[in-house]
Amino acid sequence: MRMNEVSFDDSRPVDGYGPGFFRVGGEVVAGAVVILPSGVSGWGGYDDRARLLERAGEIDVLFIGTGAEIAQIPGDLRRALEAAGIGVEIAASPAACRTYNVLLSEGRRVGLAALPV
Repeated sequence: MRMNEVSFDDSRPVDGYGPGFFRVGGEVVAGAVVILPSGVSGWGGYDDRARLLERAGEIDVLFIGTGAEIAQIPGDLRRALEAAGIGVEIAASPAACRTYNVLLSEGRRVGLAALPV
């Protein structure tokens, strides 16, 4: 089997996560996190949508990690994101992080907003 090293260019992959934190590009972010091409920061959860909507032109798809288990997100959040032209994919946070990293490594225009496990 041939192993290839993945290059993320200037993008910031999720290196790890655990109870109450994410490690993104080697830095620990306590609590929920939002990762966009413009940067990484804490996320206030489902009601914190302004930054996501302001940066709609940066991404095609936003992965929303719902914590340890997959759960529904508020319908008004999904509608607002989709109205801004952002595709929304919901998953448990571990799966959202993995999928985000794969698409990021392919050079896709993706973002991640995730609640901790």
